[in-house]
Amino acid sequence: MKQLLFLLLSAFFLCAQTKDPNFFQKPYLQLGDRPANSKSEGLDLMWLGHDRDTHFAVEYKPGSSWRKAEVQQLRRVAVTGTVAHRVYRASLDKLSPGKMVPYRVLVGGKAIFESTAQARKPEKSDTHLVVFGDCAANTPGQRAVAYEVSKLKPDYVFVAGDIVYSRGRVSEYEEKFWPVYNADTAGPATGAPLLRSTLFTGVIGNHDSPLVPDFDLYPDSLAFFRYWSLPMNGPSIQAGGKHTAKFKGNEAAQRAFLSTTDRYPRMSNYSFDYGNVHWTVIDSNPYVDFTDPAFREWIRNDLKAASKAKWRFVGFHHPPFNSSKAHFTDQRVRLLADLFEEGRADLVIGGHVHNYQRTHPMKFVVEAGFKLGSKTEVPGKWTLDKSYDGDKNTKPNAPIYLVTGAGGATLYNPEQNGNPSTFQDFTAKFSSDTHSFTVIDASAKELKVRQISSSGKEIDRFTVTR
Repeated sequence: MKQLLFLLLSAFFLCAQTKDPNFFQKPYLQLGDRPANSKSEGLDLMWLGHDRDTHFAVEYKPGSSWRKAEVQQLRRVAVTGTVAHRVYRASLDKLSPGKMVPYRVLVGGKAIFESTAQARKPEKSDTHLVVFGDCAANTPGQRAVAYEVSKLKPDYVFVAGDIVYSRGRVSEYEEKFWPVYNADTAGPATGAPLLRSTLFTGVIGNHDSPLVPDFDLYPDSLAFFRYWSLPMNGPSIQAGGKHTAKFKGNEAAQRAFLSTTDRYPRMSNYSFDYGNVHWTVIDSNPYVDFTDPAFREWIRNDLKAASKAKWRFVGFHHPPFNSSKAHFTDQRVRLLADLFEEGRADLVIGGHVHNYQRTHPMKFVVEAGFKLGSKTEVPGKWTLDKSYDGDKNTKPNAPIYLVTGAGGATLYNPEQNGNPSTFQDFTAKFSSDTHSFTVIDASAKELKVRQISSSGKEIDRFTVTR
């Protein structure tokens, strides 16, 4: 009975979202191609319109008076399995760092939507952010997490991959993403109106970009590149080339996808600053070669260039160190551990495994002579800093690795919860019986990190100082 009620509620809220007379999907905030902190900030305001000519206008109020923003129709999305619609963008420029900005969308001179946005906080300022992965699966856990996140009012959210289940399709965004994270009503059964007032950033996972996207079966694949607008400062890669998925199937659908996005595949890897935090964001899917010198050099140089940032985070989908039985052998990212240590990363954050895990601060050396073949295990030696406890001793001597993949999809290995005999030696904390998300408060003196359950309960807490 409860399951039936949940399905009926889901259908109701989906219907309410998609039948809005003004929008196919309501406005949402993106960072755009703005990797660095700036004295004059900006945001991309995006929305989806119905498949008809509509003369939208956008106004925003960075000071005492309203300013007009140029509206662009970026693309028309018309693929099998979804209703045709159009993607719009307006740039909110010349914003004062950290300031709240009212904005409104108009048609025919009449405001049809109003909300507020916060400009990116300035360099060296304290930041309050949330991270979760493996989320939009249209589950009660996803909606409860979204609601709890909204109560904390983060500066921004970072999604650690597998954004939409199970194939990252346009139709799945319509059913599972927009209705939850841009719900008009906030509540544990509905989600929250996060996207319209809170900046979302993220990285693709294996469900967002399959190893071989099949355009015969799923012509609306790779929706991430149709809807997100993130920095384009990653390594220079080309569709069909190194470090990209190999398409197959309907060639017309392939061409249609490539012609309606300027973000593929460059947006797969990027970096950005927000306040006192620098993020290096990496596509960790199997088509990426972590032994490629040029790719490794981009990571090395990005972390080196961020040496003046107070805190350095690395974000991707597949965690290199994991105690779950699920995905235990997905260890390819271990090949980058030396770069994270060299670049003095503070937190290395992944999803993929649908639970929460934290390692001791650790260094890792790949076994001599190892070459990655068809298997994904990467043997080697780790050195753990077990004197660090995140409470009395808060100065780790190496990166701390987090898995925060409990954002909404079915949980992995709840039977391991409370059973440390099943954990690897590097695991300091393991929680697999509840959906959850990571809250990070980054100040000039310390990182305070908490893991919060979908019911608002604190699961873990630790502090990092230098």
